Amino acid sequence: MATAAAHRANPLLGRLPHFLTWRSLGFRTVCSGRMGFSSQPEPEPESHTRPGTKLLETFTEQFEMGSRLITLETGKIARFANGAVVLGMDDTRVLSTVCSAKGDAVKDFLPLTVDYQEKQFAQGVIPNTFMRREGAPKERELLCARIIDRPIRPLFPAGFFHEVQVTASVLSSDGKQDPDVMAANATSAALMLSDIPWAGPIGMIRIGRIEGKFIVNPTMDELILSDLNLVYACTRDKTLMIDVQAREISERDLEAGLRLAHPEAVKFIEPQIRLAAKAGKHKKEYKLSLMPERTLEKVAQLAEASIEEVFTDPKYGKFERGEALENITQDVRKALEEECDEESLRLLPKAVDTVRKKVVRRRIIAEGSRLDGRRLDEVRPVYCESGILPTLHGSSLFSRGDTQVLCTVTLGAPGDAQRLESVVGPPSKRFMLHYSFPPFCINEVGKHGGLNRREVGHGTLAEKALLAVLPPEDEFPYTVRINSEVMASDGSTSMASVCGGSMALMDAGIPLRKHVAGISVGLVSEVDQITGTIKEYRILTDILGLEDHLGDMDFKIVGTQDGVTAIQLDIKPAGIPLDIVCESLEAARKGRIQILDHMEREIGAPRTQDERNSPRLATLKYSNDALRRLLGPMGALKRKIEDETGTRMSVSDGTLTIVAKNQSAMDKVLEKVDFILGREIEIGGMYKGTVASIKEYGAFVEFNGGQQGLLHISELSHEPVSRISDVVSVGQHLSLMCIGQDVRGNIKLSLKAASPRPQSQANDVVESVLSMKQSPSVWAAAGVVSTSEEKNSPLPEELPVSKYEVNDIKSSSSSSSPVLVRSVEECDEEERSTGFVQSSKPTSEPIGGLKPECKTVQTTHKTSESFFKKGEKDEKEHNISSQTHPSNDLSSKEDHVTARSLKLGTKVTAKVYQVRTGGLVLDLGGGLRGMCRFEADGKKDFDVNDELRVECVSFSSKGVPVMSLVDDE
Repeated sequence: MATAAAHRANPLLGRLPHFLTWRSLGFRTVCSGRMGFSSQPEPEPESHTRPGTKLLETFTEQFEMGSRLITLETGKIARFANGAVVLGMDDTRVLSTVCSAKGDAVKDFLPLTVDYQEKQFAQGVIPNTFMRREGAPKERELLCARIIDRPIRPLFPAGFFHEVQVTASVLSSDGKQDPDVMAANATSAALMLSDIPWAGPIGMIRIGRIEGKFIVNPTMDELILSDLNLVYACTRDKTLMIDVQAREISERDLEAGLRLAHPEAVKFIEPQIRLAAKAGKHKKEYKLSLMPERTLEKVAQLAEASIEEVFTDPKYGKFERGEALENITQDVRKALEEECDEESLRLLPKAVDTVRKKVVRRRIIAEGSRLDGRRLDEVRPVYCESGILPTLHGSSLFSRGDTQVLCTVTLGAPGDAQRLESVVGPPSKRFMLHYSFPPFCINEVGKHGGLNRREVGHGTLAEKALLAVLPPEDEFPYTVRINSEVMASDGSTSMASVCGGSMALMDAGIPLRKHVAGISVGLVSEVDQITGTIKEYRILTDILGLEDHLGDMDFKIVGTQDGVTAIQLDIKPAGIPLDIVCESLEAARKGRIQILDHMEREIGAPRTQDERNSPRLATLKYSNDALRRLLGPMGALKRKIEDETGTRMSVSDGTLTIVAKNQSAMDKVLEKVDFILGREIEIGGMYKGTVASIKEYGAFVEFNGGQQGLLHISELSHEPVSRISDVVSVGQHLSLMCIGQDVRGNIKLSLKAASPRPQSQANDVVESVLSMKQSPSVWAAAGVVSTSEEKNSPLPEELPVSKYEVNDIKSSSSSSSPVLVRSVEECDEEERSTGFVQSSKPTSEPIGGLKPECKTVQTTHKTSESFFKKGEKDEKEHNISSQTHPSNDLSSKEDHVTARSLKLGTKVTAKVYQVRTGGLVLDLGGGLRGMCRFEADGKKDFDVNDELRVECVSFSSKGVPVMSLVDDE
């Protein structure tokens, strides 16, 4: 405020005359990052320039890559950074800045930090977090930072240990291009503009392949169709970094892709050089921490012989070798202390490491001898075991040499997929591999932290390798998570994670197309100090941890028997010729085949999922209203069910997906879902319900999401029931079977059909119905009379029954076959439908025609509360009172009445089985039931077990005998 007031009071303070400005004195603007004299005299400012307008001097380079225009721009944004470049392609813009720490405080390593940021504003979205801000770096941001870090780190000069920070930010994204490659090229240009010593520039390119044709710089849509995603970084003549995800591409095709990528990546180098010539700073002289030759020679004299002796003996293990080297270091320290050589003591650990590296590399180059005595192309001994943890969905243990990894597989619902919030790519992923490197695996003390860049990088490499052989989502909708726990580390733990993960997936029953294995290839080279070219080199298969540390290359190659699925190349020198890289592919293929043979012998095909601990997945279709009822308010009901059953449920539009860890948990959650939402009623289906009310004729049961059905008194037990309350009570939970549903949708339930029969009844055989040709004057009421051959045959599990329920079969005391008859409810329903016409004089004509069919019932329906309701319309008339049959009197053998012997006019002595509102249910003997309707002026006061003399006057359309009281006097 004070400054503004002063400017208003005295305008001369806010505007200098032109002759006092930088341009009038011939200086360039400071906006470009440095100050200097202009090559040409600056023109006089135009008279129309308004006061207070700031002029930004920007520098731009444009070039074409394929059909796309790429722009490098500096001077407009982040002008205070040591180097800042905005790279644009189409509508995507990426800013990369570099800065170095001030002062001479240095460390004994290069403290290079690379940060990559994808903020949601770049795609016009507000973050969906509580604070509406971006939080910690996501996995993709860490991976993109590694893509930038890996090619630029080897190009810093030896001994440059000043702190450097690179920050790459996506300013805008159109979703067509992946910004990671753009950020790496922008970082290279920013380092070229800065005063930091760096042996760049580099170029980075992405190559895809669709239908056998390579595509340079593919879009995100093209990458979906591509079977290759190759990221390649290089200098003019050497390879710096390779990162590949593929679908079993052959080594020959991969080599062709690499040789195409190199000249395409070099196209990024020349524009950076031109931009640096226009706007770059002079490189600053930094203090380099180099090892004095005097110190190195003194330590070599004291320790080289002892170190070579340790590395010559292959019996030394990892920790024995480390302990021996530590003893050698202590001996050298004592000798230097006696000489009071403070400088050598300060640099002793680094000097010993340099001597150790020199000894190991010389033995490999000259003699072809490795630390553990193996040949250069020999793979360490392999141990494989699958199903090591039987209670898990899948597990395996993989060991190669001293490296050991435990892998586990967990399957989840589709809703368990990881949500991704990146500016490009899919919104979620259903396959995850999480790699963990605990301190105990190298016998160290440390703490377990959060996301570690190394762990994320190793896990993603293994994840990309296995993704190529997973079944498609429409065939296998599970979400899959692999945990790779490193138990012991001596090199190539990421490759062991691939092998162990492949076996664990098959152990979980996931239908992998084939096994995947990985191996790490190393390089030891000898460089001509004058020309910088490689004179000699050796390629090492399956490198140890120390060979990785002392060598030049860590080339991880993963694939199947038929091709490569993933690659990651990291190097330590400033580039490796592409010919050596391509030569390493064949060495890796031979080693990979050996490991795959071991894995195939352990588990060659996916296991079946019949075991009790195999996960189960169910997909059910419901209306959205039903799913809202299942979720409950704020999803409370869904969470409660998940907590009680230990399952996972995910809801999408009209679909409910349930994942349970075993069949028992699946049955439990389906029972709860069915109780809340219900399901389609099926005859013969088993349902669980609760007794809602009890009437004199049965109980009403609530089941299947609020529906009600009638459990009639005759369906309570295989034995006669006098009082319903003796068997069930209100609120009692029952397992019931649906045995029928009438035309009005009333559901009939049965408790006895859902319970086992008594042994005596279970051995009974159902009689088959005789055709009218065999017995024209006999009506087979409800059963199937068995033949003599069938009497000795076991009772089948399921008997064919009609859509109406079937009463239980009781054994007859006589030798006649048991009879299967209709239930009381059918009698009542038939009585309503036929009008129940009595006839005092039976007709003599035989009954023609109907043969009832018997089926097993398996679903439930509602029943009517009134069974003798008068005045309903007839559904089907079947009056047989007009039909004539010869009169028969079975008084002499009434104890042996059967369906075969019962005819119209037959008189028998029956017992009252049940007293109903409209009539009686009679026990005719031999397990046969009949019905007798009350007459208008007749007696209605009957008791159960009263004996009555009755006569068969007709049969209902369902074959139920209709009886009439007879007065013999």
